[in-house]
Amino acid sequence: MERHRSSGGEHVNPAYDSTLDEPPLYEESNEHRTVRPSVVSAFGHDTLDRVPNIDFYRNAGSVSGHRAVRPSLQELHDVFQKNGAISVPDTVEDDGEGSDGTPFDDLESGPPPKAEKGAVKFGWIRGVLVRCMLNIWGVMLFIRLSWVFGQAGWGLGTVVIVLSCVVTTITSLSMSAICTNGVVRAGGAYYLISRSLGPEFGGSIGLIFACANALAVAMYVVGFAETVVDLLKDNDMLIVDPINDIRIIGIVTVVVLLGISVAGMEWEAKAQILLLIILLVAIVNVFVGTFIPATETKKSQGIFNYNSKIFLDNFAPDFRGETFFSVFAVFFPAATGILAGANISGDLKDPQKAIPKGTLLAIVITGITYLAVALCVSATIVRDATGNITDAILNPGKPCNGSTAAACELGFDFSSCETETCDFGLMNNFQMITLVSGFGPLIIAGTFSATLSSALASLVSAPKVFQALCKDNIYTALRFFAKGYGKNNEPIPGYILTFFISVAIILIANLNVIAPIISNFFLASYALINFSCFHASWAKSPGWRPAYKYYNMWLSLLGAVLCCVVMFVINWLYALLTYGIELLLYIYVTVKKPAVNWGSSTQAVTFVSAVGNALSLSGVDDHVKNFRPQILTLTGSPRARPALLDLAHSFTKTYGLCLTCEVFVGPRSEALQDLNAGMERNQMYLRKTKRKAFYAAVACDNFRDGTESLLQASGLGRMKPNTLMIGFKTNWRTAGAEGVQSYVGILHDAFDFEYGTVVLRINEGLDVTRIVEAEDEMLKAAKEQQDLEKEIMANGGKGKGLFRKNRKSSQQVLATRVSVCSPPPQQVVKMNEKLLEASAQFKKKQPKGTIDVWWLFDDGGLTLLLPYILTNRKKWKDSKLRIFVAGQPGRTEQDKKEMRSLLHKFRIKCSEIIVIDDIHVQPSDNSLQKFQGMIEPFRLHDGSKGAAQAGAMKKEYPYKITDEELSSFEEKTNLQIRLNELLQEHSKSASLIVVSMPIARKESISDFLYMAWLDTLTKDLPPTVLIRGNHKSVLTFYS
Repeated sequence: MERHRSSGGEHVNPAYDSTLDEPPLYEESNEHRTVRPSVVSAFGHDTLDRVPNIDFYRNAGSVSGHRAVRPSLQELHDVFQKNGAISVPDTVEDDGEGSDGTPFDDLESGPPPKAEKGAVKFGWIRGVLVRCMLNIWGVMLFIRLSWVFGQAGWGLGTVVIVLSCVVTTITSLSMSAICTNGVVRAGGAYYLISRSLGPEFGGSIGLIFACANALAVAMYVVGFAETVVDLLKDNDMLIVDPINDIRIIGIVTVVVLLGISVAGMEWEAKAQILLLIILLVAIVNVFVGTFIPATETKKSQGIFNYNSKIFLDNFAPDFRGETFFSVFAVFFPAATGILAGANISGDLKDPQKAIPKGTLLAIVITGITYLAVALCVSATIVRDATGNITDAILNPGKPCNGSTAAACELGFDFSSCETETCDFGLMNNFQMITLVSGFGPLIIAGTFSATLSSALASLVSAPKVFQALCKDNIYTALRFFAKGYGKNNEPIPGYILTFFISVAIILIANLNVIAPIISNFFLASYALINFSCFHASWAKSPGWRPAYKYYNMWLSLLGAVLCCVVMFVINWLYALLTYGIELLLYIYVTVKKPAVNWGSSTQAVTFVSAVGNALSLSGVDDHVKNFRPQILTLTGSPRARPALLDLAHSFTKTYGLCLTCEVFVGPRSEALQDLNAGMERNQMYLRKTKRKAFYAAVACDNFRDGTESLLQASGLGRMKPNTLMIGFKTNWRTAGAEGVQSYVGILHDAFDFEYGTVVLRINEGLDVTRIVEAEDEMLKAAKEQQDLEKEIMANGGKGKGLFRKNRKSSQQVLATRVSVCSPPPQQVVKMNEKLLEASAQFKKKQPKGTIDVWWLFDDGGLTLLLPYILTNRKKWKDSKLRIFVAGQPGRTEQDKKEMRSLLHKFRIKCSEIIVIDDIHVQPSDNSLQKFQGMIEPFRLHDGSKGAAQAGAMKKEYPYKITDEELSSFEEKTNLQIRLNELLQEHSKSASLIVVSMPIARKESISDFLYMAWLDTLTKDLPPTVLIRGNHKSVLTFYS
């Protein structure tokens, strides 16, 4: 509960003495710090203050080696010293730990990749625009686009393309807003989502997104293999059969692509430029081919020049075994390339500018290209054609009807296609764009370029995203994949994993089966990117300040909903599977609770919701039905009195407020150091031990004043403590008058502020501070010993210069600590073991037993409510309530019946009700003698003295017990002694005893007499809790 000055605290300048008060003297030394010119030029003199600089705003641990720091508030505010020098370093040496002393295992707080010589960094054109265009102009452009428009017609086909572009454009706007709201590092979509929504969402979608990119490699390679197999088929050169040939060619292709990727980003980038040139030539070749007059052979294959009849005939859909959404599912992966640039965000020169500019421009260019190629094809190619020149109509007068009417009017009879499947036309041949082009081999080269470039981009993206995910150590089992190799930190293990996943999917060898799976994974990623933007905007966090302003939170929400709807419409089974996997991963990450803090919008919304709920509560009057104990526990440091904290936590759990409070006593300048240093550490301890409590501390000149501040100011609105919980002061007989007055004064203050009061006594004691400090000393000593050994090993067993000096100093400290921590006597060891065992007893599940409740005085029901709450906790569920009440002789049964009726109305079950009708009996002489012996040192014995002498004695010892006081309160004293005898008789074997707490009237009962009452009442018993409510009802039998 009480703390004095300790050696802990924040970083303190070693040349700074805060106890002296004259202006500083700046002395030069051999290692004099050069003052930054900006400071001198701005203010005209040297000053500890620093002008604003970006280096001060970097995360702790975000740069390796020396990190720039601004002077602390204490260094600027504390009193000056008389002699010596103030020297605030411009930099501090990072020790591999973050600001809270935890290693930086996540991307956010870890050091950024070093700019090694020869490392490749891309601008927005090569890094984003080119990469996105190549990925979007993928397998669908030359292999499936004609089939999509054949099935859906150019009316709905245009809707397919526009809908895809709407989804990707909204997603790109959201992504642009997120990535311009701070520095973007490696990880692409995973990085954006995890830093915006937190590790739970980011970790789940990151794994799915990495898998989606790995599957995309297989899709593009299968598209490439299909084209090669069609060529082999045309030349009668099949290796085995079409399906197995796709598998063989696909596996060989992915091996070659893996070799290019492993060679490094520079080779991959050069390959991308070459593929882009080929692809652009192939696209131009398509447009050129539509203007070249069609030969008879081409006409027999359904290819004519631009014709309005063909264009109108191809407007309406003609789904054959497909639906609009199944066709959309096949096409949509063509639009998924928008994240190709973001996925290599770690390899971009300026991701904040490059990603929005490159991605949005790529969507515009590729969207126009897809639509233009599709409309050209729809205006020049019929849906069905036989490929036979003999089907030319020799008799022009023949009537033209049916689905082949347009071809009939142009001189070809393809009516046989109505009854049997033909080999040509938009519906039947995936290579129609190759046939319509000016030079077929160029389209084949373009197909190869489109598929291989997209496959290459995905093959690079998947390992990069996976590496970023593994670096954050969210999935500890995958830590191996975080390692990078070479100047560009290439994720070689990730490449190999992606290769095996791709090979497994390539074996399916059916593009129309693979595409919908990928569509679902990418749509799930897009949905979360959009939701991340909406969520961050909705939270209205001051930290949400994206440089990109052309976004709208409601548009982002629409995009997220649209993605989810499209997922289910495409294939509800795949959608459920995707969300099922995501939910399992989310639960896993939530349970594991990775030690990262990225300032996510989830935290911001949680804060806003908490403030909103607290404000709404303030407008509602308290009601007895909704009463719950909100406990302010004077534990001191949370580690100091674990039993007190555990019992308080059992009362509140997650359903009430629990504050564990500490008062730092001493000069304010000294106490504040300990207070500031301990806030974060103690709250972290509560989280690690899963105690749902808040830590609060105050610094004050004395313990009572500090506690009074806590009693008055703790809480927020209705979320304010209503019960004080404190440990019994077992050393009251040796603590001195001031200590006892302070302790009893706190109880008086609690009653004055209308707090319920709970006092816990355990015979072995509550305070384990001494043991905790000894344990910490041992750990420090062990760490220093380890550091010494490392230092000696690093210097070949010999120290030089500074190292020798440091080692000597460390050895002296180590020797001191070891002597302090030398083994204590056996008796002390046993006492410590008993103390530790007793302090941990409320952590464990309680064995079968009873909680004996001695409800002697009606205090509003708190004495009954708290033990009832305990029996509803898992650890106490095997404990039964026994209720003890005071009764009059001769009406025991009637008193028991009345209490049973009351408990029934309160709906509180108990195993037994015991009426004590002999409380009024005089305590035994032995008990009275023990009490007299207890209070003897604190008696004034003024009764036998004269009035003057008695008055002088009272003035000299105002805290002592007078004979008059002892006589006046003899009956109440005897009651406490008698109650202890009854407790010894009835409750010696109880798991926990709860007793109504006696109240001492202010200025009537001395502090030492009151402490004697409490001591006598609770001594030599199992764990005992004294409870006194604030005499306002906390129980009701009304509904």
